[in-house]
Amino acid sequence: MITITLCMIVKNEEKILDRCLSCLRDLVDEIIIVDTGSVDKTRDIAARYTDKIYGFQWVDDFAAARNFAFSKATKEYIYSADADEVLDEANRERFRLLKDSLMPEIEIVQMYYCNQLKFGSVYNYDREYRPKLFKRIRTFTWIDPIHETVRTQPVVFDSDIEIRHEQEESHAKRDLAAFGRICSREGCLSGRLMDLYARELFIAGEREDFLRAGEYFEKVCAEEGHSETELKKAFCVAAKAARFRGDIPGFFKYAMKAVACGSCAEICLELAYHYADAADDNEAAIWFYNAAFETESILDIRSGGEKALLGLAECYRRSGLEAEAGEYERMAAEKSCGIAVS
Repeated sequence: MITITLCMIVKNEEKILDRCLSCLRDLVDEIIIVDTGSVDKTRDIAARYTDKIYGFQWVDDFAAARNFAFSKATKEYIYSADADEVLDEANRERFRLLKDSLMPEIEIVQMYYCNQLKFGSVYNYDREYRPKLFKRIRTFTWIDPIHETVRTQPVVFDSDIEIRHEQEESHAKRDLAAFGRICSREGCLSGRLMDLYARELFIAGEREDFLRAGEYFEKVCAEEGHSETELKKAFCVAAKAARFRGDIPGFFKYAMKAVACGSCAEICLELAYHYADAADDNEAAIWFYNAAFETESILDIRSGGEKALLGLAECYRRSGLEAEAGEYERMAAEKSCGIAVS
């Protein structure tokens, strides 16, 4: 049987921390709580479960806080959890079986993260794998009988454990503000963070969020060294930001760049919205159709799903074609149900 340290970073989690820790306490051998500035009863609740509670000066960096928590762990594996996660009894039993039988060569265990669409921000699916359990000390080994090399890819196991994500509210505003601060402070984002920023904007962002993000993504559009996929996502954000601020030449500049890269549902939808705002339903319907049936989504799966289909329904309804509008609404409802599982 392996030993496990639970590592958590928390701040003002008095409403939900007990629920999380109560379903994990007998599954782990050590609990590390890192508090980043709570002013409620979070520390008092944590003290019911562990005496290993540490303060951490918040530096606007979740990775730094998690690294600090991991540095305090002493067991063979580290389980990383957030306070809004829940394991029901069936999945607690799966966790016990995993702990009893995990082979020592496994370095990362992935678990299903569920209920992600409750407050959608960067997720297109309600259930998808995430790495959750990590071997604390990794041993490098040589592989291949000839032209031998050190194995650098971790050994990953996909478990059947399902973690229910029961957050109390959307974190989109917090996250988008953090992205803005990072862009201002560092001037650039990694490819992964740029993707997440663009995705969160399209899934959960509002007009003011795009207006704030526009300058950064326009800079990306003008830079060399980005992949075509990265540029296409930047074109989408820059085009939507330009549309929101009423810059029609700028909107078409970036929209056409995205189309030249092979197009995508997001930019077709933006073109549809532009023509719908101009009361040109015929042209809007063409682009809604392209978003729904001729292109793929690259940021928000709903762009090529219910958003495009509902836009088509509105165009047809304004034209007096109720039957066609109703059919597209039915298709939109089916599409909405279809994004529940990855």
